[in-house]
Amino acid sequence: MTLPPRVRKAVLTVHIVSAGAWIGVDVLVAVLAGIGLGGGSAAVRGLALRALAEFVVTPMLVSALVCLASGVLLGLATKWGLVRYWWVAVKLVTNLVLCTLILVVLRPGMADVGAAGGAIEAGGVPATDISFLVFPPTVSLTALAVATVLSVYKPWGRVGGRGRRPAGGRARRVPTGVSEGRPTVSA
Repeated sequence: MTLPPRVRKAVLTVHIVSAGAWIGVDVLVAVLAGIGLGGGSAAVRGLALRALAEFVVTPMLVSALVCLASGVLLGLATKWGLVRYWWVAVKLVTNLVLCTLILVVLRPGMADVGAAGGAIEAGGVPATDISFLVFPPTVSLTALAVATVLSVYKPWGRVGGRGRRPAGGRARRVPTGVSEGRPTVSA
């Protein structure tokens, strides 16, 4: 399947924008978690945790799934393929793992985060440990930064080694008229 150039550019734009939105939501998670875990008054900490529990998972999951869908479409419709090149395969696996973590780890813990925020606002101590909030933005932002670097540099070549360059890069051509490093002298 091949996409016409305008459609391919539109899908690529959606992919880049959704990845940027995902990174932005992760930054918001880091800010709200940082405030909730140790910044400011009890009212501010509690509000940050309640906002985190209420408003973050859905936009994060939507942007992650749009990024995944647009990436799969680009992989199927361009020369890069889904598992033809290592950098694309690693990005695909990273996206799948992060989407799974959002659903399996982050989303179920949000009820406890909201309850902890309410307890802190009321002047109490949270019933559950919410220190795990340090890990989601750390892991996700690191993985998304790596995916961005992979998109720019496109390292490692093809899966299975087909079409690889010789060791040391391109093969060198010796210009005609030059022998073993000695320039020819003409009269």
